[in-house]
Amino acid sequence: MRVKKQRRHRKIVRFYTACYGLRQPYKVLCDVNFVHHLVVNRITPADKALSNILGAPVMLFTTKCAISELKKQDLRHVPSHSQALEAAESLITARCDHERAMSADDCIMDIIGQNNPEHFFVATQHADLREKILKIPGVPAIYALRTALFLESPSAAQRQFVKTSEEQRLHMTDLEYKMLTKGTNNMSTSHQEKDRSDEDGFGDQNLEVQGVAKKHTARKGLGVKDKVQFKRKKAKGPNPLSCKKKKTLKNPDLHSVQERKDGDATLRSRKKRNRSRKSKRPVEADG
Repeated sequence: MRVKKQRRHRKIVRFYTACYGLRQPYKVLCDVNFVHHLVVNRITPADKALSNILGAPVMLFTTKCAISELKKQDLRHVPSHSQALEAAESLITARCDHERAMSADDCIMDIIGQNNPEHFFVATQHADLREKILKIPGVPAIYALRTALFLESPSAAQRQFVKTSEEQRLHMTDLEYKMLTKGTNNMSTSHQEKDRSDEDGFGDQNLEVQGVAKKHTARKGLGVKDKVQFKRKKAKGPNPLSCKKKKTLKNPDLHSVQERKDGDATLRSRKKRNRSRKSKRPVEADG
């Protein structure tokens, strides 16, 4: 059951974050009856218990009207009531511009408004207040049952609001349609004017060509180039450090004489071989 509950809560939180823009750390607006329930059932610390449900750090808020309502009950002799009052006063107070104290439910509804601008999660034990909250788009509700906390699944009204908003994004508004038609009309008129200028003659074109030629000559005189000219990389010679040095001959005359001697020796050896072959041929014939 715990795993299923965590998956369900994770799915609900993902829906509100993706569709309504709720961001971490999540703000939880607590009703005084919810705070009292936490104190009685010893669900402490409250911020840790709520962060386990939402899967992210939280900030706990309440209102001045809710604290004043808790004070009016005048149950100081009850230990749970005094502890709940202390816990409520330790929370961050959300801003409400009410000169006279209202009921906690009305104050919470006034802070949330029509679209929940502060992106609050509302924690309350009143079922009627939860029903009202779930009719407003983008307001998740939290409640407690004994020692467990639960997150209400999104209502049908909230899901329908998301669908309608997505459909509106896909379609053009009246203002966008007007702007589009105006732009197309301007483009068509500009094309018509160009066609008329082309039909009139080439006089305007010649003037334009002359003006462009003057611009080019002026740029050349100033030394300004029309386009960036990139230098092509030419093939360079080999790296001189990687090449072997040529061997220089100390006595070139001796080397030439040695080459001549070697050449004469090779010629003599060839002549001897030819003589020996000629001498062997008649002997083989006699035999």
